[in-house]
Amino acid sequence: MDGTDCANRDSVTMKTRNNLDSNAKSASIDLLGNILSDGIDLALITKQAHWNLRGPHFIAIHEMLDGFRGELDTHVDTVAERIVQLGGTAKGTSQTVSAGTRLAAYPTDIHSEDDHLKALAERYGDAANSVRAGIDEADEAGDANTADILTAYSRTLDKALWFIEAHFVKA
Repeated sequence: MDGTDCANRDSVTMKTRNNLDSNAKSASIDLLGNILSDGIDLALITKQAHWNLRGPHFIAIHEMLDGFRGELDTHVDTVAERIVQLGGTAKGTSQTVSAGTRLAAYPTDIHSEDDHLKALAERYGDAANSVRAGIDEADEAGDANTADILTAYSRTLDKALWFIEAHFVKA
């Protein structure tokens, strides 16, 4: 993750009666835009692994990843809706996600369970760390609701990361 601002940054916000300070709205929209791109990318990465992994624990990991995808979709939707609530535009096209994700590109030439789990652990860890940092950023901006949304998302990512890492014999 390079920490750069997302390509789906908004320069114009829509009018809303939400009385959150305009600087807080702007900060949260930018923050959430980055997290939205990462979340959509992570959801797609999760399906990439789900479809292509091979090994003796296939069905257990396959089903686990399906559950993770469902949870990601729920949080991604909440993040996108928060952007719009604040007067921004949620941008989730493949073009904006590709330009905006801060996650490392996922290898498409791997098949073993171990290779997929290691690649997933790296990306889930990066996403979880970004979301956790976002909690503090939203709080500092004065947007408690965004911080709360990110706290719930962080718990989900941390749990998924734990499940993934539990497959490793050594840390």
